[in-house]
Amino acid sequence: LALLKVSSAIVFEEGIKSCLEYLEAVPWSEEEEQTVVSCIEKLNLPGSTANSVLERVSVSSSEPSTSMTNNVFLKLLTNVLQAKDDKARREMKAVISRLIKEEADHDVSKEMLYSLCHRCILSLILCLSEVTSHMNDPGDLVGEISREAGNLLWLVDILIEKKICDEFVQLWGEQKELANLHSKIPAKYRHEISKITAQMCVGIGKGKILVKREARFTVLKTWLESLYDDFGWMRRSSSRSMDWKVVEDGLSQMILTLSLSQQQVVLMKWFDRFMSKGDECPNFERAFEVWWRRAFVRPVIMVEPTNASQLQITTLH
Repeated sequence: LALLKVSSAIVFEEGIKSCLEYLEAVPWSEEEEQTVVSCIEKLNLPGSTANSVLERVSVSSSEPSTSMTNNVFLKLLTNVLQAKDDKARREMKAVISRLIKEEADHDVSKEMLYSLCHRCILSLILCLSEVTSHMNDPGDLVGEISREAGNLLWLVDILIEKKICDEFVQLWGEQKELANLHSKIPAKYRHEISKITAQMCVGIGKGKILVKREARFTVLKTWLESLYDDFGWMRRSSSRSMDWKVVEDGLSQMILTLSLSQQQVVLMKWFDRFMSKGDECPNFERAFEVWWRRAFVRPVIMVEPTNASQLQITTLH
């Protein structure tokens, strides 16, 4: 680079050409890359050789950057979701997730991600339907269920990371057919699906997913019983990959975002389940205590206003 700068300063064209040809041929580290690009841009060197050097790091202007990125991203995601090698799929999921987090501000096509989610959900419905008719010998279907559930869980993580998971909450709450099929097969075959519910509820409980209350309540009505049934299996099979204290805290926080009457419905059912299942059921003790204090220790009474523009709130002591 020093020689290139000198050659440019004295307008030594052969020297400039030789330096650029050398730079085009040798590998660069990521640190060197920034220096090389900055130097060439500052020198404002004309000619195709300078352009050929920059082609290593530049995008063609003939195709819009967003369109090209989405096309590449769709191909990568599709290949990962359809990968036959489990180890390769796990490794590439980790790589792509890390790259997405590094580029948190980049707009990945929401429609593309949701189309892949729909595809995974449809595949799960088909797999579970098959299992219900081959219960004695599910064969490869068990692995297929686990794979598709893992794929969908990964997509949900991406949606949460990109802050576009709100519509998925409603979509997941509407999956009555899938939830019904889920209830008909043994937990050892289906428990991976409940991880999707757990991860999404944790996102809501942490404030990473913002959706209307009815959508939150619908998800719990559709999937919470299934999560209870699968909790023991999930915890035993994923003791390292998921922090179950975080899951319990996230679910508790989500429950406490509901209306007081909805909190009561959820927590009274949980109380009955916890009394009979113990550690095989998530522990919402903290949420139960908060609900109890809200309902009975320091209830807030909303008084109907005499004037439509006013609302009186009274705290009972």
